Amino acid sequence: MTIQSKIFAGYVLVMTIIGFLSMYIDKRKAIKHQWRIPEKTLFIIALLGGSIGSNLGMTICRHKTKHWYFVIGMPVILILQIIIVIGVGFKLL
Repeated sequence: MTIQSKIFAGYVLVMTIIGFLSMYIDKRKAIKHQWRIPEKTLFIIALLGGSIGSNLGMTICRHKTKHWYFVIGMPVILILQIIIVIGVGFKLL
């Protein structure tokens, strides 16, 4: 495993955790009627590599599952990122 692939894997891991925690925290805040994380921010986190965690957070926490743009958008982001990694990312390995 090259240093680039280790850095990439570490980045994806960190962003996955951030994606999951952002969904978890927003769900807890919604329950308590507190200030929420903007939806735009949740999508930006997913776009920056946190789509695995964001999708897991949606499923496990049952959060944003009534919003069609999350139900469709988050999996689409994940699929596109997988395609990019397969198409371009393997060149890093």
